[in-house]
Amino acid sequence: MDPINKERKVVVIGGGTGLSTMLKGIKKYTSAITAIVTVADNGGGSGKLREEMGIMPPGDIRNCLVALANTEPIMEKVLQYRFKEGSLKGQNLGNLFLAALTEITGSFEKAVHVTSNVLAITGQVLPVTLEDVQLYATFENGKQIEGETEIVDYGSREKVMIKDICLIPNNPRPVKEAVLAIKEADMILLGPGSLYTSIIPNLLVDRMPTLLQEAKGRKIYVANIMSQPGETTGFTVENHIEKLERYIGKNVLDSVIVNNACIPEEYLKEYEMDGAHVLTYDADHEIWRRIKKIEAPLAKFYTQRRIVRHDSKKLAECIFNEIKD
Repeated sequence: MDPINKERKVVVIGGGTGLSTMLKGIKKYTSAITAIVTVADNGGGSGKLREEMGIMPPGDIRNCLVALANTEPIMEKVLQYRFKEGSLKGQNLGNLFLAALTEITGSFEKAVHVTSNVLAITGQVLPVTLEDVQLYATFENGKQIEGETEIVDYGSREKVMIKDICLIPNNPRPVKEAVLAIKEADMILLGPGSLYTSIIPNLLVDRMPTLLQEAKGRKIYVANIMSQPGETTGFTVENHIEKLERYIGKNVLDSVIVNNACIPEEYLKEYEMDGAHVLTYDADHEIWRRIKKIEAPLAKFYTQRRIVRHDSKKLAECIFNEIKD
């Protein structure tokens, strides 16, 4: 590991499992990490707590806190534990912990701060906004759907693509610490994660596109390995970039990291059954004349569940090799 990287200020923007996977790797290279996380989730245990207690959805925040934790491994297991029986069936202990701390401290922001101290995390985890927001999508067939879970379910079920997406209320205020972190960052990472439900929701927060356009740090998009049914069916890597540029503008991204490892046929068949496919890219596309393409074998294969994810160690190495200059 190159010691000169240890104080490089890195901001990561996104949500879902892709973000927490990346954080596990990059915390080995720098201690100055700020994870800015979407709060539009309304499904699963997070959605129930959000509806019943009126708090921010804690799931993605929790995953990032655990990824950056420097405590005993048992704490990760405790905070990621999901109840299998009884009235709490399906609920996550870490989510309940954050919900309890929200009531004790009086705010979700303070609850995240306390949890960060308890877990001795590397860096900081911030919700992109503290306002109660919902995703609202307009599909190509004209149908309008509210709610992250409902949007994904509808797109996957009806096999229709998203035309536009917004937050309700519009232009919620960003968290001040997130604004400062972006301004001071040496590097800003977008993704990996669901395009419309993990990455773009952050870009719909007030001033976020302008902040990214004006930021001095290098801006890198980490492309997904596979498409997501209901969001990016039929998309290429270039399609993802084009959609992102609708929200942040052209000539903002400096580099895009893409996986070039081959996916075994048995995994492809599993994904095809769910309507997903490998994200391909065209080396001759005009996008690569203005954005640097970084190719690396980044896939990690989980044989029991037959799923493909980014390898956190390989991804982190790829990222920090890019900024050694």
